Amino acid sequence: MAVRPIRIYGDPVLREKTRPVGDTTAALRLLAEDLVDTMFDAEGIGLAAPQVGEPVRMYVVNLGAIAPELFLDRRGPSLDGEPEHLVLVNPRVVKREGAQTGDEGCLSFPDLYEKVTRPEVVRIEATDLEGRPVEIEGSGLLARVLVHEYDHLEGVLFIDHLSKLRQQFLRGKLRKLKESGQAV
Repeated sequence: MAVRPIRIYGDPVLREKTRPVGDTTAALRLLAEDLVDTMFDAEGIGLAAPQVGEPVRMYVVNLGAIAPELFLDRRGPSLDGEPEHLVLVNPRVVKREGAQTGDEGCLSFPDLYEKVTRPEVVRIEATDLEGRPVEIEGSGLLARVLVHEYDHLEGVLFIDHLSKLRQQFLRGKLRKLKESGQAV
């Protein structure tokens, strides 16, 4: 329904571990719609609730940006047909296999891209907004997105996966982002 401001690195909500979602309320449905609108407006591939200032266990994925062959398994009524996006409520990572290293960015870190190692295959179990089970397993970019957004729910940021040396190298850029993030 609305595009919300995306919280930038330095905003404390990005480091909070989120709380589980209970019943689906009108406010939760509105948050899910806002997440989808904000993700598409920012041309993102995923967006977690903390990135718009809400420390709850929910994120959205832009399914239209994912090549079909990266979907290894998908179950649940909200995945029937070819939906353009997916809302995952109270997701859990139940499988991580292999490793892939590739460029990764984050809407909370504008214009910052780094090589990050993630699992090659990830399986998530969650519910949709109706409380129905959702299971999605993916490889490559889909796995990267599923686990990147999950990390946001744990207060973990993609820079946390960089070496200490690389973090040190980025210190100036991160300081500037942190200063701009605190202005929100």
